[in-house]
Amino acid sequence: MVKKSNLSRKIFVICNTVFLVSFGLLCLFPYVHIFALSLSSSTASSTGQVFLWPVEFNLTSYEHIIKKPDFMTSFWVSIKRVALGLVVQMIVTVLAAYPLSKDKATFRARSVFVWFFVITMFFSGGLIPTFLIVSSVGLIDSLWALVLPGALSVYNMTLLLNFFRNLPKEMEESAFIDGAGHFTILTRIILPTSLPVLATVALFITVGHWNAWFDGMIYMSKPQNQPMQTYMKNIVITPDVTKMLGSFSSSEIVELLKRISERTLKSAQIFVGALPIMVIYPFLQRFFIKGIVIGSVKG
Repeated sequence: MVKKSNLSRKIFVICNTVFLVSFGLLCLFPYVHIFALSLSSSTASSTGQVFLWPVEFNLTSYEHIIKKPDFMTSFWVSIKRVALGLVVQMIVTVLAAYPLSKDKATFRARSVFVWFFVITMFFSGGLIPTFLIVSSVGLIDSLWALVLPGALSVYNMTLLLNFFRNLPKEMEESAFIDGAGHFTILTRIILPTSLPVLATVALFITVGHWNAWFDGMIYMSKPQNQPMQTYMKNIVITPDVTKMLGSFSSSEIVELLKRISERTLKSAQIFVGALPIMVIYPFLQRFFIKGIVIGSVKG
């Protein structure tokens, strides 16, 4: 049955569209402003002339950060962290969620393990015990220190196990009749039919690792081992632009300061740091809402 369109419905759709578009533009504004600052001259950015478009366009800030070894080293550390963390965390989360998605008749100790994981969502060991464990096993200044402590997110595991529980039981039963084991069912049946929630969890993991900075500050004593967000935190609170320019001679620094400033250099690095997530997110967005809704139906 097709609902007839009336005046109140049209007004609601128009107001809703205007609100959502305005809210979207409001969220987009900081990125556009930072991008415009990064492409503007030192004088224009310092005098507040830049709003939504560059003033006295130049690419000096981007040329500098590309040539700057500290930034590129931290960027590469973040890339490796996301790649390793995504693989490790997806494997651990799937292996934890699959058995917990079974009913009590199949897995009698299910409730015990579920409560064990749920308690960790409300109570943690704390920063100092975690640091002592990481230090005692020799992971300080190692990439594993950024991956292993948070290898299992109970929230992501809950999304997966709820999604698995919504899948038709007949698929598993027919596979068991044909002689398939749990590993075959998981890899050949469960995972291929769970792409929406897997993409959602992968997005959560990627964003979480890419934006994390605190653990890099704690576990990495050497600057060359720090991820990009930790490096960004350090340069954002650095008031002296000459420290951000690196090892240049006095004449080179004076020449650079004519074209870039602290604001333009920070803006360029912040924009480059946020760019990978902005590029990846649109491709995973279509899975996002579906994975969240279906993965949170059952408890």
